[in-house]
Amino acid sequence: MILLCRPDELAEGQSRGFLIDGLKILLVRKHGRVHAYENRCPHRGIPLEWLPDQFLDQSGSLIQCATHGALFLIESGECVAGPCAGEALLQLTLSEDANGIWLHGDA
Repeated sequence: MILLCRPDELAEGQSRGFLIDGLKILLVRKHGRVHAYENRCPHRGIPLEWLPDQFLDQSGSLIQCATHGALFLIESGECVAGPCAGEALLQLTLSEDANGIWLHGDA
């Protein structure tokens, strides 16, 4: 497992990006649970954020692709609006304990 950050470094409603061994990752904490996805739009294959750690729409309730505005559910990564509707972000396996948020090696 690879340590991404400490639990207190990802507050409720916050998103963060990471680069681990060439893999671009995004994390979002919603309702106390951390969700992890590959930071890659299924439509264009490009990173989603427009500024570092800025992955969410204005309401903070959806992940948004900065390039064409596609919207993804935080809980599942499913695209619900935009040119990739029906597709999904690649979900990554992670765990969280008192010491950190950990990316599993199978990612």
